[in-house]
Amino acid sequence: MRDARVIASTALLAIVLVTAGCTTYYRVTDPSSGKIFYTTDVKRSGSAVMFKDAKSGSDVTLQASEVTEITSDDFNKNTAK
Repeated sequence: MRDARVIASTALLAIVLVTAGCTTYYRVTDPSSGKIFYTTDVKRSGSAVMFKDAKSGSDVTLQASEVTEITSDDFNKNTAK
């Protein structure tokens, strides 16, 4: 019984570690204004993109945008308060 608990705990820990390390970071630029946003999740609907801006916490929808995947270091540097 103890071995089963150890195996289950180890498997759960492995799953948590794998999912925690899978965050993708994005820089989203509005080409009409030049405004730059940072987010970890971009949803697309036709030509529009929707996301939550990491700096302001606002929900943003842009009809035209440039989305670039960035490193976690770049994301953290640009969203630090």
